[in-house]
Amino acid sequence: MKFQLVIKTMKLMTLSLVYTASIFAQIKIEGNGEALLIRNATVMTVTKGVIENGSVLIKDGKIISVGGQISAPDPVRVIDASGRFVIPGIIDSHSHMALEGGINESTRPVTPEVNIHDIIRHDDISLHRALAGGVTCINTLHGSANVIGGRNAVLKLKWGKPAEELLLWDAMQGIKFALGENPKRSNVQSRSARRFPASRMGVIFTVRQAFTDAKEYMRQWEEYELKKKGEIKPSRWEKGLPPLPPKRDLKLEALADILRGKLKIICHAYRSDEMLALMELGDEMGFKVWSFEHCLEGYKIAEEIARHGAIASIFADSWAYKMEAFDAIPYNAALLTERGVVVTINSDSGERVRRLYQEAAKAMKYGGLSETEALKTITLNPAIMLGIEHRVGSIEPGKDADLA
Repeated sequence: MKFQLVIKTMKLMTLSLVYTASIFAQIKIEGNGEALLIRNATVMTVTKGVIENGSVLIKDGKIISVGGQISAPDPVRVIDASGRFVIPGIIDSHSHMALEGGINESTRPVTPEVNIHDIIRHDDISLHRALAGGVTCINTLHGSANVIGGRNAVLKLKWGKPAEELLLWDAMQGIKFALGENPKRSNVQSRSARRFPASRMGVIFTVRQAFTDAKEYMRQWEEYELKKKGEIKPSRWEKGLPPLPPKRDLKLEALADILRGKLKIICHAYRSDEMLALMELGDEMGFKVWSFEHCLEGYKIAEEIARHGAIASIFADSWAYKMEAFDAIPYNAALLTERGVVVTINSDSGERVRRLYQEAAKAMKYGGLSETEALKTITLNPAIMLGIEHRVGSIEPGKDADLA
């Protein structure tokens, strides 16, 4: 019976998403001060419950009012959404769409100086498919071939617009890290072609050495600033000369910004022992893990993840497709949620992205998440992860009119 309820929910949400195209089409042609009123819909606000026969008033790309029967000033365009659902625009917290020329700078194990912002491809057809599935925002990432990869980019999906208009500069900025089989390259390279690291202990060492180097870099710059202020006496070789700044290193600057809290760690990880190792290393070196991506064995250490404050960005039910995925279970989302972890369900795919609402519904079948809790995994929770919950993720006055 419960499974039939899940299927019914998935079908109803599908109807809502099919209707998305007409809603977006009418929003996009506004520009003369005309408002848009969606009425007679089942409005799933995420934060304020479900409103039957509800209305949403939109103007200038913002939600003005949400409720029952709303009176709107002229001019207003009305969409009768009788028998349909309106949900917040879906957010994919882990994607590799819209990238030109490859997603991995895999020639070295540590490359935080590279930036996804530089290669955004606005005409990637996957973006069109994502919009058709109700996805309005994505977190597009460097790949997981490196222990420490490059910067992420958060995009608002606007088909036909240039890359500059897609980028959300006020969103969370982070660096992609990776643990396990991918960065040690055991699943793609022969033994003779391997580069360091080639073991799990080598991966953890690489992270420790990178932050050790970053701390020394920070110390050199702090010493330079003190010398400029005259708070450190120059050596006999430096007397009468202005202090020389350290050589600028973009790789170490990025790592230093993690230690300063300016950039977040977005870490690809499957196994519980590796996630624990990175959190323990963070305590040692002075950094926090912002999110564990995939986090297939997160259910084993849910309390530790919650205590650390990391977010879990997971698959709904993908498992057993490689050795380190064998202990994955479809109850992961529910078990992590029960322990207080903020959970997002992602696609990591240009194909699966258009069915994320179905992926979220699986958490109702496996683990019994409520309708609202399941919906949060693809709306409000990823908005929290990306630092844009003040703009998107729920249907509330003042937020962007990203709807599906």
